[in-house]
Amino acid sequence: MQGKIIKGIAGFYYVHDGHSRIYECKAKGIFRNKKIKPLVGDDVMFDVISDEEQTGNITDILPRNNELIRPAVSNIDQALIIFAAKDPEPNLNLLDRFLIMMEYQQVPCTICFNKLDLEDKDQERLAGIYGKAGYAVRFMSVTNSMGTDELRALLEGKTTVLAGPSGVGKSSFLNLLCPLAEMETGSVSEKIRRGRHTTRHSELFYIGNGSYVMDTPGFSSMDINMILADDLQYYFPEFTPMEGECRFIGCAHMEEPGCAVKQAVESGAVSRERYETYRGFYRELKNIKRY
Repeated sequence: MQGKIIKGIAGFYYVHDGHSRIYECKAKGIFRNKKIKPLVGDDVMFDVISDEEQTGNITDILPRNNELIRPAVSNIDQALIIFAAKDPEPNLNLLDRFLIMMEYQQVPCTICFNKLDLEDKDQERLAGIYGKAGYAVRFMSVTNSMGTDELRALLEGKTTVLAGPSGVGKSSFLNLLCPLAEMETGSVSEKIRRGRHTTRHSELFYIGNGSYVMDTPGFSSMDINMILADDLQYYFPEFTPMEGECRFIGCAHMEEPGCAVKQAVESGAVSRERYETYRGFYRELKNIKRY
């Protein structure tokens, strides 16, 4: 049979058959010999040992479309990056790090702001910053189901990873999509105004119509050190239209005169907030001693 690994714990892999059954499987020794580790998200072939007890053996791992580093998962179609619109205030520096990580791993992104109690002008500001960068921006409130139907349609027929910091409503949103998930939802710490970590392992949840969703641990920081400073510009998609337009070849878009990106910032075509984030990240990466 063919299925998808939805969870892996202590050498056991739980394989969903695409309908309603989940089989507890072991991976054959041949994978260890080839140093291939099955990942959550892998499409696999498996033999059923007991239909009654729903056990089996994984016999083959089908080719992967992609493989994420963090979280370790394969065959992801898209990422839904969820931040709170308020309580806690959105950390846009961290959001930009998430976006760079997904660009690095070539995963399409949609940005969603939850806990929707912002004034219209604040929604417009956030939508403007990231809309100019080419990202789809959505707003929702899990507690009163505002905007959740549109997001449910976005997920249909795809495997989606939910990413974002703790305490922004990722697990609550998953509970809404899949009540059987029974995810532990965490309250935001009154003392530090930051969510407690509630997701402890990577797991895909089947929400019907060929759709799988993965909740991930909430990150309070995100390392982008694998990217060279001079390559950083390629992970800001709003800079792409200006490629080759700067006065100097190899322009870093920092202090150089005749920089097309800086001109786009002045004209409003590129968000000033995003550009200032780029400058900060560039300096951060430039200061890393790599050798």
